[in-house]
Amino acid sequence: MNFKNILLMKKNLWLSTYLLFISLLGYSQILDEFRGIGRTGIYVNETGLLKEWPENGPEMIWSIEDIPIGHSALSAAYDMLYLTGIRDSLEYIFALNMDGEIKWETNYGRAWNGPFPNSRCTPTIENERLYVSSGLGDLACLNAMNGEIIWQFRATDKFEGTYGKWGIAESLIVLDNKLFYTPGGNKTTMVALDKNTGETIWMTESLNDNPSYTSPLLIQKNGLNIIANVTENYIIGVNADNGEMYWKFKYGEYAGKRGTNININTPVYADGKLFVTDGYDHKNVMLELSDDLKKVSLLWSNDVLDVHHGGTVKLGNYIYGSNWEHNGMGNWVCLEWESGKTMYETEWINKGSIIAADGLLYCYEEKFGNMAIVDPNPNEFKVISSFQIPLGSRGPYWTHPVIKDGILYVRHGDALMAYDIRK
Repeated sequence: MNFKNILLMKKNLWLSTYLLFISLLGYSQILDEFRGIGRTGIYVNETGLLKEWPENGPEMIWSIEDIPIGHSALSAAYDMLYLTGIRDSLEYIFALNMDGEIKWETNYGRAWNGPFPNSRCTPTIENERLYVSSGLGDLACLNAMNGEIIWQFRATDKFEGTYGKWGIAESLIVLDNKLFYTPGGNKTTMVALDKNTGETIWMTESLNDNPSYTSPLLIQKNGLNIIANVTENYIIGVNADNGEMYWKFKYGEYAGKRGTNININTPVYADGKLFVTDGYDHKNVMLELSDDLKKVSLLWSNDVLDVHHGGTVKLGNYIYGSNWEHNGMGNWVCLEWESGKTMYETEWINKGSIIAADGLLYCYEEKFGNMAIVDPNPNEFKVISSFQIPLGSRGPYWTHPVIKDGILYVRHGDALMAYDIRK
């Protein structure tokens, strides 16, 4: 065993002991989740990154192909990378080391069996545990170190949940001793489970509505905790302690001609305001939350930024993303956060996903797999550098990129690539 591996073992042993200690005290420590800690898409701890790339892009330090196929992004902890993917009709979670070698993989549920079956759930890492959902609504908790299943069950069956035409695409959220899931249907809308056992703690009222494909958001203000999510027809805010549904905004009334149940993007919260956007000409909405988080009111709505499924980021007083013109095209948009004023709408190859780090936007267009760094100037969409992703199976480039310790991770279907973007 080399010196590097010995140091890594000591580091993980220390971290495991620390996390076990805080877990015994009842504390919850989220180590990573969909679109980074807080689900903002902004990787605030990533600094010292390249402000311009070489002509052919940054250095690819490793790649791996033939992994279980999926659209899910990755999460990272313990010097491991965690992703989900499918083989045949089963969904897997697998772990790679920081050199791109698979260390273990575990089947945890049934894959979606309809259109676009590739996995979507990004693992949530809390202490030493991983939490995942499958395309048919199977939930599981696994040991992050070795992939052993701690508990699992068919949650959509248990709670009589329903599906949209593309199954389930929820990346789970954890707070204190609870794990939250949104099955929809006639029995309930959202449930809280004991994260250690999977047993039910509470169920909300039913809105008799289908779930969407949205991953929820935790809103914390004045000592209160709200889980916000989007169903087919509503934006909801649920008290995390007892499951009381504080508000249910009729988001379906803002849908375009294509109708509802195309809701995918995690809402964005800042300064007492909640922004929700989805594609297919669905108008976005900006909601203002009361100080006690029990009420919402509409501040403004805009029909320019209807994000298909690439997410948005808020930098300063502006929000950035790409809109839906049709399934094969979309433009890049900047709105003023306070007013909804359109600052620009610019064509660049195609719509796609967006994240931010170290003062730059990272845009990954979905048609040809071009990755770009963009100046977050609210007056123009200015590409600083770009390159094309070379690997992966056929199909759209839908996975949200991730930055961890100066490495840009880009997935396309059955391939994962790691690029060194440090100065």
